[in-house]
Amino acid sequence: MTLGELIEALGGTLAQGEAESAVIGVDASESASATDLVFAEDSAAAADALAGKAGAVVLKAGCLADYSANSTIAVIEADQPRLWFARAARLLKTDRLVTGVHETAVLGAKVKLGEDIVIGPCAVIGSGAAVGAGSRVGAGAVIGEGVRIGENCRIYPRAVLYPGVTLGNRVVVHSGAVLGADGFGYVRDNATSSYTQFPQQGTLVLEDDVEIGANSTIDRGALAETRIRRGTKIDNLVHIGHNCEIGEDVIIVSGTGISGSCTVGKGAILAGQVGMGDHSHVGPGVIMGGQAGVLPHKTITNKGQKPGTVFWGTPARPLMQELREQATLTRLTKAGRSKKDASPEEE
Repeated sequence: MTLGELIEALGGTLAQGEAESAVIGVDASESASATDLVFAEDSAAAADALAGKAGAVVLKAGCLADYSANSTIAVIEADQPRLWFARAARLLKTDRLVTGVHETAVLGAKVKLGEDIVIGPCAVIGSGAAVGAGSRVGAGAVIGEGVRIGENCRIYPRAVLYPGVTLGNRVVVHSGAVLGADGFGYVRDNATSSYTQFPQQGTLVLEDDVEIGANSTIDRGALAETRIRRGTKIDNLVHIGHNCEIGEDVIIVSGTGISGSCTVGKGAILAGQVGMGDHSHVGPGVIMGGQAGVLPHKTITNKGQKPGTVFWGTPARPLMQELREQATLTRLTKAGRSKKDASPEEE
């Protein structure tokens, strides 16, 4: 692509260089070549970029007084250089996979395949499933009966989508992920203490631009649906139980476990190893620190809190409150020890 095409697609201003200059990839400043794009978020990084061999750099206006240190490098000014760089990288990425269905893939009856798709070796596509245009299904992946995969999705090798799962457009599912398995729901017989599974016949829906990390699992709804809304990014080794609703643009980090019938609001961030009990709720924009816990049927919101407040501990509460309580407990413990040491020993 040319710089002009990138700017037309992503915005920004060409402050130095020619719009017809070609860019074929992105790289770090120290290793970039004349056809690569780099980025800079501060004046030091911008100076390093101008001293390098990259063909173009995206930076924030005013980052440097002028760009005369290297008149051969093109300069794009953007409000969020890192974001502009990341989006440019997606546009520049070339997929070398040959389109078509591998001879060892297994397709059931009435499977619908869009244009420019890739079905890898030993992949299995169940009857009645549909794969949208431009999507790729990796080697050994299993796509169940009636699954709907939108356009330009990427299903990596050995991912498993149970029957009836629905994916929007541009969804990414990494290796080992399991989507749409039965939820962990059982009914106990009080007379015999035995367990019978509650029906797990609902659905799982992933909206556009969702990404699921390797070896993560998301259960289908029991009688209704589990839904992951647009733009949410889920790390490796995350579990989400049945009947959950995860809002738009949520970040869920590795090791997090979310029990059944929970909700997470738009723009929330759940750091590593967060735990949510059943029927609990995390409100929009809430930030949960690592290993924070939400007790069953409880709700965490930002109401009355300063912007950017982090919740921590179990049960989760504002970080500063948690730290004050820990400091108080430490002082009381030390005071108790000192008092005991000062007392005469009893015979």
